[in-house]
Amino acid sequence: MKIDTHQHYWRYRPAEFPWINDAMPDLQRDCMPVDCEDAMRVAGVDGVVAVQARTLVDETDFLLKVADNHPEVLGVVGWADLAAPDLEAHLERWTAHPAMRGIRHILQDEADVNAWLNNPANSKGLRAVQHAGLVYDVLVFDHQMPGVASFCAKHDGHWLVLDHLGKPAIRDWIANPEVPSRWLSSMRSLATLPHVVCKLSGLVTETDWKSGKGISPTDSKIMWTCFDQALEAFGPHRLMFGSDWPVCQLAAPYDVVQGLVQKWAKTRLTMAEQEAFWSGNAIRCYGLNVHSEA
Repeated sequence: MKIDTHQHYWRYRPAEFPWINDAMPDLQRDCMPVDCEDAMRVAGVDGVVAVQARTLVDETDFLLKVADNHPEVLGVVGWADLAAPDLEAHLERWTAHPAMRGIRHILQDEADVNAWLNNPANSKGLRAVQHAGLVYDVLVFDHQMPGVASFCAKHDGHWLVLDHLGKPAIRDWIANPEVPSRWLSSMRSLATLPHVVCKLSGLVTETDWKSGKGISPTDSKIMWTCFDQALEAFGPHRLMFGSDWPVCQLAAPYDVVQGLVQKWAKTRLTMAEQEAFWSGNAIRCYGLNVHSEA
């Protein structure tokens, strides 16, 4: 079985997606499970975790409704304001749904990430999220990662998931040696925390995709290096696959993204480790209910 732990779905309304700009025409449309089902079938991917793309309370309800109508959506990582006074009421309502599995905030877009991390209200909210049995996905750029490890260390009540390997700036990897060294140091710090899991996802859009040249051999080599270093740091039982569809399509189609990771996994992991990577780790971390029809 293969599970894609990172897909986004939406009915496109420009005002609700400020991060989708005119350089992303492929995303300025509705993106729903039906639009990816053929590519998933060809890739042999059986199930999905749907992850928030809007910072709206309605986002979580929207994704739960998507899960109601699409059995391949095994889990939902929604959005909530951790500092909101009604957070626990929302969590109580959402966790009544069998697909509700986690919360994420687009932390990378905060003007001051460290201020957010050090806000006592956000820490209190994350404790409530973990007490409710929900995973928290952490989304930051590599240059924002240094403060993340100490934050994660304080919140070990449940799994925390690092999205997109902390978004290393592949486009600057060779030109700026500080990028790989800074990223690797942060990854190793996070990996010392046994409750942190890492998604192998989202790297294709950290390349120079705006050039329109596609994924170069150099890009692929750097991504493999990132995968290798994540494996060394976290081990095979704290890694998961995610496509980041449809955002990945800015740089590469689904089959290229999944195929790149699959080729890496086949050369680096034992059969048992591949099973854990493709499904077992996601089932364990997100507490997914896997049914034969998925």
